[in-house]
Amino acid sequence: MPRIPADEILIAGQWRRGRGTPIHTVDPADGSVLTTVHAASAEDVDEAAHAAAAAAAAPEWRDLAPHDRARVLYRIGDAIEEHADELSALQTADTGKTLGETRALALSAAGTFRYTAAALETGEDALTPSRGPYLTMSTHEPIGVVAAINPWNSPIASDAQKAAPALAGGNAVLLKPAEWTPLVSLAFGRLVHRALADAGLPTALLAVLPGRGRVVGDAIARHPLVGRIGFTGGTATGRAIARVAADKLVPASLELGGKSPTIVREDADLEQALAGVMYGIFSSSGQSCIAGSRLFVHASLYDAFLTELVRRVRGLRVGPGTSPETQVAPLVHHAHRDGVAAAVERARAEGGRVLCGGAAPQGERYAKGAYYLPTVIDSLPNSARACQEEIFGPVLVAQPYADEEDLVARANDSAYGLACGIWTRDARAAWRLGRRIEAGTVWINTYKQFSVSTPFGGVKDSGLGIEKGRDLIRAYQRQKSLYWGTDTTPLPWAN
Repeated sequence: MPRIPADEILIAGQWRRGRGTPIHTVDPADGSVLTTVHAASAEDVDEAAHAAAAAAAAPEWRDLAPHDRARVLYRIGDAIEEHADELSALQTADTGKTLGETRALALSAAGTFRYTAAALETGEDALTPSRGPYLTMSTHEPIGVVAAINPWNSPIASDAQKAAPALAGGNAVLLKPAEWTPLVSLAFGRLVHRALADAGLPTALLAVLPGRGRVVGDAIARHPLVGRIGFTGGTATGRAIARVAADKLVPASLELGGKSPTIVREDADLEQALAGVMYGIFSSSGQSCIAGSRLFVHASLYDAFLTELVRRVRGLRVGPGTSPETQVAPLVHHAHRDGVAAAVERARAEGGRVLCGGAAPQGERYAKGAYYLPTVIDSLPNSARACQEEIFGPVLVAQPYADEEDLVARANDSAYGLACGIWTRDARAAWRLGRRIEAGTVWINTYKQFSVSTPFGGVKDSGLGIEKGRDLIRAYQRQKSLYWGTDTTPLPWAN
């Protein structure tokens, strides 16, 4: 068991108890209470926002040269890597994920800070082409205070993806971790707090404010000092945040849900496709916005492919995230597990054929945990709720397709457009399909690979805006144009 942080949270640069309703964080592997976090209140949010605004405007931060700001980001990245084992164990305890996955997420967060630091050091503003007797230039400036509201499925990576470019852009950050998984975000906050203090910078540049979304998240989004909102989570909440941002006339980036198709063409490498399909949906126990939760297999392969897929899925090892043998870990919370189970029962009621899984595993080892067996369902029409709604669990729905037009029509018949996987040996077909599928990210003969250097976002109900990429810092800045007059002739109204 990792060392659980004290129950203090980071408010206005100081560690103290929040004034909100306490949160009991639970280990999903056995249902035991890990600790009690004294969450933030609306009053704590207000205090943190005012302190953040003062920190963002402080000369030692506001006037810090980009390369010196980058040095701070490098230190944070190094600190995350140094503490990767501790962060990994803490995230596994809080989320249930396997230690292999949580360590990869911690190292990803370190890499995000390093990449962002490099982007900051090499960033440039522009002299724009003049159309008269003046010199024109475009510069970028901080927004001030920005909100980072994150989900429970990959907290440390999501924290870095928002905090790193926001700090690089010269802002202060109000970070709201998910109610179910605040612990690794608080540990992340301690590393950032220490790096800021060691550099002689205002520690109020980052606040970590756990609590219930309808209280803390709403207070952060609506606060008049918050000039930008970054949100990752469910589409319904994203719509509500978009309305708040519209009323305030502030920018927002929204990374929302997904119901991503994964496609096996008749010319696919079947061994590669079988492994990729399984990894795409059952890694992270399906708790991933980009999970390949809709499988389309060419009709000529469908029966044989599904038979072998089900055989292999039945062999996946279900267990606690702390076991090196585990492939499918518990879901994040018992309430979420029950929601996944209810979705499978709805699929059965709609006529779905559950080929494997479809229940919690039996046995004393699993009795107290939030476990659910990896599940494959077929015989459903594309209009079924299980084919249209995000389940966010280890549940795959499978359908055969006849030809490319049929495939594209059904793959795009979704409110979502986040990701897609294509398994084929035909490069031309991969290019054609990849361009026709409505998705922000398309993987070809691979799945769930990420690079901080590559922009990530979705279309339709999967969100607005992007994260990552070379221009990630600019999303957290305002652009300003400057005109320098060069003509010695007086302006027409000079006299």
